Amino acid sequence: MAHNPIGPLGAADEGFTHQVADTFAVVGTSDPAWTEKVCAMAMARDGSLQIGFGLGRYPNRNVLDAYAAVSQGTQQTTVRSSRSLSSDPESTSVGPIRYQVLEPLQQVRFSLEANEVQPISFEITFDGIVPPQLEERTHMRDQYRVSADLVRYHQTGVATGWVQLDGQRTEVNPDSWVCTRDHSWGVRYDVGPPTVDRADSTAFPAGVGFMMIWCPALMERPDGSRYALHLHFTLVQMPGFAQKTVTAGVEHVDGSVDPIVDLQPDLQFDPENRRLLGGTVMGTMQDGSQRPIQIEVLGDTGVQLGAGLYFGLDGHHHGEWRGEFHLDGERFEDCSDPQTARRLHQIRDTAVRVIDPVGGGVGWGNCQPIAAGPWPELGLADDPWM
Repeated sequence: MAHNPIGPLGAADEGFTHQVADTFAVVGTSDPAWTEKVCAMAMARDGSLQIGFGLGRYPNRNVLDAYAAVSQGTQQTTVRSSRSLSSDPESTSVGPIRYQVLEPLQQVRFSLEANEVQPISFEITFDGIVPPQLEERTHMRDQYRVSADLVRYHQTGVATGWVQLDGQRTEVNPDSWVCTRDHSWGVRYDVGPPTVDRADSTAFPAGVGFMMIWCPALMERPDGSRYALHLHFTLVQMPGFAQKTVTAGVEHVDGSVDPIVDLQPDLQFDPENRRLLGGTVMGTMQDGSQRPIQIEVLGDTGVQLGAGLYFGLDGHHHGEWRGEFHLDGERFEDCSDPQTARRLHQIRDTAVRVIDPVGGGVGWGNCQPIAAGPWPELGLADDPWM
């Protein structure tokens, strides 16, 4: 019998949404970095408690992995799980960690069951206040290879459910908690262990500064009306050169978006651990008008994404094969400690309050910052760690 070069058949193949001449088990590239990923955050408006969640599907690695975390002040507790994708290809659960779509583009649920690894569990239902919005395509090159080519949408809303930490249960209600989520797919950077048989071009050279934020926030006006802000920029600079990308906007409940075409940051960072301390970003709207936006950090709470294997942790990376099933986790008592901060990397879901005088709203969200390399005007030395 002739070999039949078609992927395995699954339940999704009963649907009418195929886009390539293969089964849903197969993606359009054999690149091992191809990833489909969801990430979510729920936080108390006062910044006292935050939940982090992520799940990744890596078909060319036969891996499905996830993390679930709770941050309270400087303390963070994380559970991670990984399994073979082929053992249950249609499911979006990995051990005690689960993701469910309840209503497409409107309501999802993410949860962590009680487990033997760490004393945390939660069940959170996200309800969108504004419709999801696509971001600009991420396209990056590492020498001759396209190292990232992915699309992402994000959505801002509220949370309902509960969280339990060390035996203490906290009810989560939409009046006092906000929730954000994003969903991306494509060839992704930093998937699996770094390759060792090619030149290392991942670190920024001496003298090069890199800064970014990614910040969705749910905004409320005094009359109770709501909207969302999405603030995202990357900035690379060195003497005589600067390059910036901006994807930002004011998102309304009817689905319309007022684009913010530029963001000029005036942010402060702790020089010891590079944590965001707050500041302002000056937005420029499409008509040229200015929109100052203030970002206030709500204490030390904020899930460190490095514990979810972003940029790796202790030699392990998301998408890495850990066997048919693997479950682990840990608790960090003080994520602000400089040595611990380096171990966990800079990027974290900083719990922030956002003030938008032009739009009339005050809001809450998660701001993911990085400030690597030299920023002498901010008191940051030429240190490339991210």
